Amino acid sequence: MLKDTLNHELLASYAPKPGRHALLPELSARQTVALLCRVLYREGYNDHIAGHITVRLDDGTYLANPWELTWGEVTASDIVRLDKEGKVIEGEWNITPAINLHMDIHNARHDVDVVIHNHPVWGSVWSAAGRIPPVYDQTSALVDTDPVLYDEYRGTVEDLEFGRAAVDALGSAKWALLANHGVLVVGNGIRQAHLRAITLEWRSRLAWRVEAIGGGTPLPADVVVATGERTDAHGFPFLWEAMAREEIRRDATVLE
Repeated sequence: MLKDTLNHELLASYAPKPGRHALLPELSARQTVALLCRVLYREGYNDHIAGHITVRLDDGTYLANPWELTWGEVTASDIVRLDKEGKVIEGEWNITPAINLHMDIHNARHDVDVVIHNHPVWGSVWSAAGRIPPVYDQTSALVDTDPVLYDEYRGTVEDLEFGRAAVDALGSAKWALLANHGVLVVGNGIRQAHLRAITLEWRSRLAWRVEAIGGGTPLPADVVVATGERTDAHGFPFLWEAMAREEIRRDATVLE
């Protein structure tokens, strides 16, 4: 309880000062999901049309990116709304056949409002190797635990049995590497899910580079925990907003 209080106080101390410009314009839920797709695409979550994000809404329905579009081209109007079974109830596009993976996680984890699955460039290297990337710098330590390694590839996750096996392997964890497949990241909101997703890809990329030149000395476990506990609970201050602003500057049609 004390730790939660300190985290809230930390964020409050970094709040924008009166009179300054807002960090982001007021965004709809669909605009926020589209921005998350675009931001993560540039972080390496860019395996063509693969990958899916779901965000739980207050009414128990979900927003998701459509199957037919890459994360780098999706706009707010492309985002579809799903019912509790994962069927499209609003929108002009289809949803991935693997949506069962997301629905199973949301049903099993009431602490999870955002689910991200994709085959990012560097996370996929470590999932294919069946190894957890070491933490070699402070940015890699922004989340305080190692990802779960689900080390059995049994098929694509639209298969109900295989999808549920991946959900069971995730358990109560924050993220997972799916062997020979990709990554799975969950969060209690956009800010937390974004931080976890970009931290996993950064950690994977840096660890590969360090080991490619002969290896290095990972950060001590207690340092990783202390760093991650300060940032993961609520997200690194201003980071999500900065990345979203950059995407809006690059292509404002993301909000349309």
